[in-house]
Amino acid sequence: MGRVAITRGACRTTYAARVESGRYLILFYDYVADIAERRGEYRPAHLEHVGAYRRDGRVAAGGALGDPVTGAAIVFRTESEDEIRTFVAADPYSIAGLVTSWRIVPWTVVV
Repeated sequence: MGRVAITRGACRTTYAARVESGRYLILFYDYVADIAERRGEYRPAHLEHVGAYRRDGRVAAGGALGDPVTGAAIVFRTESEDEIRTFVAADPYSIAGLVTSWRIVPWTVVV
């Protein structure tokens, strides 16, 4: 698999593209309007939280949405919405009140 680099504004992300055919659940976050200014102190812990799920295979991909950022999408390899609810409850962004709403949407990858 190749590596994909996306550069836009002040955010640069590199990740291995690993989303294969199958069923996933996507967690969509909506953020507070001033997320860029407020997330700084919580970002390392948030990234570690997501990273732990990524390292053990429960997260396939994730990242911010919008420019400027308005939310995020995290793609989970699980059938359990309860597992995602547990993730949200422990996410430093959620705990700090930076997430205004969230939803879980099934996603079936075909190609």
